[in-house]
Amino acid sequence: MNTVVPFILDILKYTAAGTAVFFIAYSVLKNEIEKNRQMKEIELRKATLSTTLPLRLQAYERVTLFIERMNPASLLVRSHTPGISVLQFQQMLVSEVQNEFQHNVTQQVYLSVQAWTVVRRLKDDTISLINNCARRMDMDSPSIELSKAVLAHLSVIEENPYEAALTLIKADLQDVI
Repeated sequence: MNTVVPFILDILKYTAAGTAVFFIAYSVLKNEIEKNRQMKEIELRKATLSTTLPLRLQAYERVTLFIERMNPASLLVRSHTPGISVLQFQQMLVSEVQNEFQHNVTQQVYLSVQAWTVVRRLKDDTISLINNCARRMDMDSPSIELSKAVLAHLSVIEENPYEAALTLIKADLQDVI
């Protein structure tokens, strides 16, 4: 029995020492593993940012161009075709806006929800403006009459919605950069 007690004490000493070494090694390695994980996460973010930032910037550029092309001041001049009626011009303008929008619809992936909502609303409002102005006219009138009516309507609006949309897009872009 006298030999059992020192044996048990030796086992307890070795167990205590082993447990202490284990916890010390665990705490040191845990910190190193956590630092390593954080560094890999930072590297992944940098890699992702270097890939997505150019795509996001390109999306903002394309949406800015879309807004500029949809602006009636630009749209009407670009699409003007002498000798067509108000009805034909209305259809051409609406088609042009819808085609431009469809061409840029994938850009919503890279824009904020707020920015895309403004772009979509601006597209819908532009189509409504064209249709409402055309509805009040004789459909056989020359297309220049529709241009005059749309531009006259825009001139009485206090804040140009196209400029407001561009301002919002630019502010949203500042949050991205």
